[in-house]
Formats: sequence, structure tokens, C-alpha cells
Amino acid sequence: MSVPVIFIHGLWLHGSSWQPWIDLFTERGYRATAPGWPGDADTVEASRANPDAIAGHGIDDVVEHYARIIEGLDARPILIGHSFGGMIAQKLLGLDLGAAAVAIDAAQIKGVLPLPLSTLRSGFPVLGNPANRNKAVSLTPEQFRYAFGNAVTEQESRELFDRWSIPAPGKPLFEAAAANFNPHSPAKVDTANESRGPLLLIAGGKDHTVPEVVVRATLKQYRHSHAVTDIVDFPDKAHSLTIDAGWRDVAETALTWLKEQGL
Repeated sequence: MSVPVIFIHGLWLHGSSWQPWIDLFTERGYRATAPGWPGDADTVEASRANPDAIAGHGIDDVVEHYARIIEGLDARPILIGHSFGGMIAQKLLGLDLGAAAVAIDAAQIKGVLPLPLSTLRSGFPVLGNPANRNKAVSLTPEQFRYAFGNAVTEQESRELFDRWSIPAPGKPLFEAAAANFNPHSPAKVDTANESRGPLLLIAGGKDHTVPEVVVRATLKQYRHSHAVTDIVDFPDKAHSLTIDAGWRDVAETALTWLKEQGL
């Protein structure tokens, strides 16, 4: 029986942005799907038209949403997440709800201390106004280029923005920003879990939103677990690495690693 794979998008991207990955993983024999976050509509256009449905959902809401989806499967899935989706994948793996996880440019979990200026600038469209906590916020093409598309041409960045960008709930960003001051933060991951499945962290060396220093600090959070935790760096890639023209390099790396794990 084929292994299920759940792709989890992050802020400002629609779940359909995973379609090339779904097609590739399906070709390789996996059962791949990319369910959206709570409130996401089925299409980019419909999600843009109804931002109020997206607003107000925090990290715990998203984790519970995917946990319910996993409950309906016949086997624990491989979890592949990007940005905040990478954080969600790690939380689900720590709860033993996944067979393995690949966290790509994953948002900061509790305990990660580096906070680069580029990360602050990328999050400023939301964090710059406390009233955004319970709203859904859209990026401008220029903000998207800084946060996602800085390693591709301006034209490609604009095409990616037009094709995949949707409003994002502000709440997860505020929760992550306060994580190290909140003992019960929803951004906390069970990094000491010895029984969890293997985890691959992927970093983009030119990422403004989640710089490599953040991913490497995340890796250190797992030092108390003997479960497999690996890291791969793509020095020339930025936050758009799952959707831009070079996406297949990242996908093939994930597939090779999964094969090495017997998955």
C-alpha cells in the first residue's frame, strides 16, 4: 500500500501551490494531498475573495485541523511543510502523528533565539500593527518579493505572487513572536521525543523570512533526542524554494532522503 503524504503550506501561499510536488510524489508511488488551512477556500481566487474566513486561526487551530485529517487516514503520513507549515509538521511529528517530516524553511519554534532583521522585516506587514492579530493580511508584490522572491528575477517573483499568494492569518506570527516569553506557547514542539519518526530540516541560504541561522538553531533544539534529525542547505535559494523554477531540486532531495529512511 502506498504511503500517504500531506503537504502543509505556510503563510501567504495557497495549498494548490504544492501541485507540482503532488504530481511528482504521485509518480513515485506516494498518495499525496495538500489540504488547506482552516478557512482556506478551494482556489486562490476564492481565498482572496473571503479573507475573513482565513482570519483568526492560530497555531493550535491549524495543528488540530491537520490532526483530524490524519485521523481519517489508514497509516501515519509523511508530513512535508514549508515555513509555518514546517513548524506545523514538526509539532505533528512530535505528537507521533507522522511517519516522518520534512520541514522546509520552517518558522521559528519555541526555544529558537536568533531573530535576524530580515525576519522582522518580512513579518512587519503583520507585526507592525497589533490590530492584525485577528485579521487576515495580504502582502503587496513588493513585500512578497522581499519575503519570498529575492533569489529569483523580479518577473518570476511577480508571477509567483499573482499565481499563489493569498491573505494569511496574523495570529500565528504574533504567537511565534511571543513564543520565548510564553511557557505554554503553541509554538512549542516536543523536540526531545525519542520515538518520533525522522525529520529533515531544509534551509535556503538566501532566505529573508527564515534565514539559515534560524534553521540551524532549530536543529540544536533536537539535540536531546536520538531520533534521526538531518539538515540540508541550499545556499542559493530563498523562501520561494518550494514554488519557483528550482522547486524540483528541493523535492528530489526530499524524495532521496525519504528513500534513505525506508519511506
